[in-house]
Amino acid sequence: MPSTILQRRSKETRGKTIRRKVLNRIVENDLIRRVSYDEYRDKVSDVYSGPKGALLATCSLLSLHVPLGERLFRERKFDLRGARAILDVGSGAGQIAKHLIKYADPQASITCFDLSRQMLRRARVRLKSDVPEFVNADLSRMPFADNCFDCITCGYVLEHLPDPRPGLVEIARVLRPGGKMLLLTTEDTFSGAWTSRVWYCRTYNRRDLHNLCEELGLRWNSELWFTRMHKAIRAGGICVEIQRR
Repeated sequence: MPSTILQRRSKETRGKTIRRKVLNRIVENDLIRRVSYDEYRDKVSDVYSGPKGALLATCSLLSLHVPLGERLFRERKFDLRGARAILDVGSGAGQIAKHLIKYADPQASITCFDLSRQMLRRARVRLKSDVPEFVNADLSRMPFADNCFDCITCGYVLEHLPDPRPGLVEIARVLRPGGKMLLLTTEDTFSGAWTSRVWYCRTYNRRDLHNLCEELGLRWNSELWFTRMHKAIRAGGICVEIQRR
């Protein structure tokens, strides 16, 4: 193929990428970048404590995140066997905690925490289980000792930090060496931008997030996908198994 055609196609591809990024930035909610972290944290707490938070479990079912998320545990794509102390970061309405209770070893301890006390109350009612311990906490300042968990799940929470570093540093601190984490977060795609608009969160670039995790000693063991179709069209956000070095 003549080099001029290759150059033209490369230029067209770059142009499409730039236009897509511009469109995503227009759609994406920018509150997280406009106010202080304390103001933003209060706003997020209010959102999840209000009507949107009350509908979160239903929204997760309608979007298929609950059944597709369960498949990750049921098929051992993220294997809970052998975990003794599990932390569910930002438990919300207990969507992931429900899977932890079902698929973790019977003797495993499960700790759920969330910024919103109201969401914790909803999770208790929804789960109807005395297995988890519920803690009101902030991801950037977790009230747990160093190296106290050997497994962490963090589902669509990291995007509520303007800068992911403080949250990932805290996760690395409380996760034991060799311990693993299931991380799900909103990607900088068009669908991710709409998620951002609804839930006042930010999005992450896959490569940038991978590089930051590596810098902090959190190795990406494998990228996970809900289905083959999700993988083919690069949908569903960022979903990875991470291990602390």
